[in-house]
Amino acid sequence: MIDRTIFEDLQNKIDEETAIRDELHQIVQTLARNGRSTQAVLSRAHSTPADQLKPVLDDTTREILAQKEQVTRLKELADKQPFYKYNGVWTRELQNLVSSIELCAWLGGFEEYKSSPSASFLTIEEVGKFLEIPVNLKEQDAFHLTIEEYLLALISMVEELARLAVNSVTLGDYTRPLQIGNFVKDLFAGFQLLNLKNDILRKRSDGIKYSVKKVEDVVYDLSLRNLIPQGSAAA
Repeated sequence: MIDRTIFEDLQNKIDEETAIRDELHQIVQTLARNGRSTQAVLSRAHSTPADQLKPVLDDTTREILAQKEQVTRLKELADKQPFYKYNGVWTRELQNLVSSIELCAWLGGFEEYKSSPSASFLTIEEVGKFLEIPVNLKEQDAFHLTIEEYLLALISMVEELARLAVNSVTLGDYTRPLQIGNFVKDLFAGFQLLNLKNDILRKRSDGIKYSVKKVEDVVYDLSLRNLIPQGSAAA
């Protein structure tokens, strides 16, 4: 006769895992809710002239700091569990947060975390320093930001910048599309150096070329209309 305690023990383990997953989901739901607020504030950049962005960046930073608090809570709980068993619970929202951080940084925020005053975005180490979480852990089973999550966040940021290039023209800003064009082409060149094994990451990175073309089309149209500011063409 089969010992019923075997299955009772299994059920206890299932209940424990369910409780952990539920707690993680609660934190991630709050992170996602705060993330929507962050993205709503950041979207104001599409209708705000570049020289008037400071209030938008200040509000975005406050929203991101609220998300950072949730990441701290998430880390405290996730550190006690096998990382790749539960990573799928939070990875999407963590990517969205990093993308918002990168876009805010490109627009002029988070200057104190950049490697140099001329840096356009934050490295994975700089993002980790800001969020106070480790990155790319190899020998330790603990919560961290993976390289794949970081790269996917950069791709999302590029897609948003392509949209910003179009909206900048609507605002009468003909310099920003050139800046965006130079940046996304440089970033695309960097991605081409990578030998990507992750299928999702490889497919998403292939899409960068469409963002590059979208921005190039905007710049080309500006050049046809003689709207490119003098001295900016080679910037």
